[in-house]
Amino acid sequence: MTPTTGPEALLHYDTPEFQVIRPGAYVTCAVSGVRIPLERLNYWSVELQEAYASAEFMVRRWRETR
Repeated sequence: MTPTTGPEALLHYDTPEFQVIRPGAYVTCAVSGVRIPLERLNYWSVELQEAYASAEFMVRRWRETR
């Protein structure tokens, strides 16, 4: 398991990648609050500029904002 200790990163989410604005070990899922190691970050919203821990959380947020 990848550690999520250390500072939280600040990212700019784009398609198909993200840019690191402030380096860190993790970002926080906008839905669950779970820490996501940057190496495991696969889901985010360009429109909302948020990260998600899973596809399920991404879909849940999409439904909430529609």
